[in-house]
Amino acid sequence: MEIIHEEELRAHLRQTNEEFRTLSEKHSEYDRILTGLESKAHLTNDEQLEEVRLKKLKLHAKDLMTDLLARHRVQVV
Repeated sequence: MEIIHEEELRAHLRQTNEEFRTLSEKHSEYDRILTGLESKAHLTNDEQLEEVRLKKLKLHAKDLMTDLLARHRVQVV
């Protein structure tokens, strides 16, 4: 039940909260680029640095989305 509620909350915020929507889009974009990098057999030094940078950006976006979700949950309760 909690998982369904969480996904509903995420969907609601994607529709109603521009900050959450932007973070979600960035997170997805970082994930897409990382998937491309991870599919390569070998990465150049620059690609390795980019992979680390993207992972940090993706995690930061996720952390900010988690904070928004938590704040929204508190407001709803």
